[in-house]
Amino acid sequence: MNVEERPGYMAKRIVLADPRGFCAGVDRAIVTVQTILKTAHTPRPDGLPPVYVRRQIVHNKHVVQELADQGAVFVEELAEIPDAAAQAGIPVVFSAHGVSPTVQAEAKRRGLNIIDATCPLVGKVHREVQRFVKQGYEIVYIGHKGHDEAVGVVGEAPEHVHLIEHVDDVPKLHFDESQKLALLTQTTLSIDETADTIAALKQQFPWIEEPASSDICYATSNRQAAVKLVAEHVDVMVIVGSANSSNSVRLMEVAASALGDTTRAHRVDDASELDDSWFANAEAVGISSGASVPDSLVQGVIEHLQQLGFTDLDTVAGAGENMHFVLPAPVRAMAASL
Repeated sequence: MNVEERPGYMAKRIVLADPRGFCAGVDRAIVTVQTILKTAHTPRPDGLPPVYVRRQIVHNKHVVQELADQGAVFVEELAEIPDAAAQAGIPVVFSAHGVSPTVQAEAKRRGLNIIDATCPLVGKVHREVQRFVKQGYEIVYIGHKGHDEAVGVVGEAPEHVHLIEHVDDVPKLHFDESQKLALLTQTTLSIDETADTIAALKQQFPWIEEPASSDICYATSNRQAAVKLVAEHVDVMVIVGSANSSNSVRLMEVAASALGDTTRAHRVDDASELDDSWFANAEAVGISSGASVPDSLVQGVIEHLQQLGFTDLDTVAGAGENMHFVLPAPVRAMAASL
């Protein structure tokens, strides 16, 4: 039952945000690796693993560990993959965050059996970079330096893509009016977070152009909007997600802003990181989770709060989601054989 249907109800309660958790891009990436593992013949006589994954398939340590326990081998760089893997045709999966052309070229040179699990919405930004550069534009890209997604996008044309993180970075940019300019953003940023930066860019460079649709993905926007709705009904909010998950960190920031107090919003990887003192004076606790978080981790947080006396469970529903991305073609063929 939704909280809106229970006016004045004051029991200690948990309020869940909906939507939360897995988005279509994350689900596609995880299922890609799971399908390869299910169809692989293990153990192999050559001792090679059934699949290699470059970087974390999604930014959640529990998901990565579960896939590793099933036999997936995660590497930071392609150089860690032996030549024997290329000769044996072992699949090598690129994560949902995408990679630069340099990485693609290295994989091709080595003859690796690449399966690209890049989120289609991240792929859209890569194509926008390619299109704008081809048309003679310089690109201002709002993102987080060092994040896997940003590294891949900037890597499309590092001499033409200028990464900035905050509104304070805008005055450091210098472009003549004769220079065509385009604006792109990392898909996992907060809409509120980028608003001031975009406004400053438009003021300093009135001719800057944007894509026809926002680069911030639907799942990021929907989860942030749902968190704002939940914040209207709770005293404290818990966001489940890993520290290196950009969209999870943004959710915590959105929650803190909506609550008007940074001490009332907390991010945890799982229930083991909860601090009971956070809830000492709370009557209602809101919960959401990042786009790479399994709902089992949210359930663990719910169970912990129930032990503290938060026995009522409500939901605040935001935008509905029915997005689905098809698996990469080679994986669809594998899935058909299961």
